Amino acid sequence: MGTIEELNLEIEPFSQSPRKLYVYLPTHYFESHQTYPVLYMFDGHNLFDNDTATFGTSWLLKDYLDENEIGLVVVGVECNHEGKKRLEEYCPLSLEGRSSWIGPLNTSGVLMADWMVHTLKPYIEKKYRVSKKRQSVGIGGSSMGGLMAVYMISHYNQFFSKAACLSGTFDIDFEQLVELVDKPLNTKTCIYLDFGSEEVKKKKTFAECVDRMLILNHIFTENGATTFPNVVVGGTHSEKTWQTLTSLFIPFLYPELFK
Repeated sequence: MGTIEELNLEIEPFSQSPRKLYVYLPTHYFESHQTYPVLYMFDGHNLFDNDTATFGTSWLLKDYLDENEIGLVVVGVECNHEGKKRLEEYCPLSLEGRSSWIGPLNTSGVLMADWMVHTLKPYIEKKYRVSKKRQSVGIGGSSMGGLMAVYMISHYNQFFSKAACLSGTFDIDFEQLVELVDKPLNTKTCIYLDFGSEEVKKKKTFAECVDRMLILNHIFTENGATTFPNVVVGGTHSEKTWQTLTSLFIPFLYPELFK
């Protein structure tokens, strides 16, 4: 059985600091000397345990990793639960004149991404036996966390080779997002993108959401990545759906763990 360690790490300049980390260590981690691949994820409190999940349902990620004896370290960062701070911290876009639910001059998402790369990642690499090699390091999240994963796989491609972007919130300013991520990628980049068929009610809105996902998918493939676009039949915007997708995106991103 794997182990979940809970830690606290300063996350200046944000509020709710220090921020809690949830770190999954694989079965036999303490008995071995091997270095493990690693996946950094947003909304860490929703990943492993229903008791810590915001709405009482988690991804049950520990159960999946344990049952399949997958040698992967997962580092989940708890979100900011104060007001709209989560939305701000998980938005890398400049929204002047475009949004009423996030401050117009918000730069929190850019700062969050920088903190994960330059503070969190070195901290984890020093404390645990995780790989520093780009080909073994991934980033992932859902909803606004999916938006951040798309941003980070593009802007920090020298650090991350894999991204899991589930139900990404791409409709805030899609044109700006396209401009941000349309850049050459290392050919060994793998990106999982999905959207659930039941996330929105209107057929037109659903078509628009799928279209945005496929446009991003096209951009990533044109720039050298290997992708897995997925329309989840019956999928909703919820942990209940996302917990069913770990068996898709983890083998796609980390095929070496399934040989």
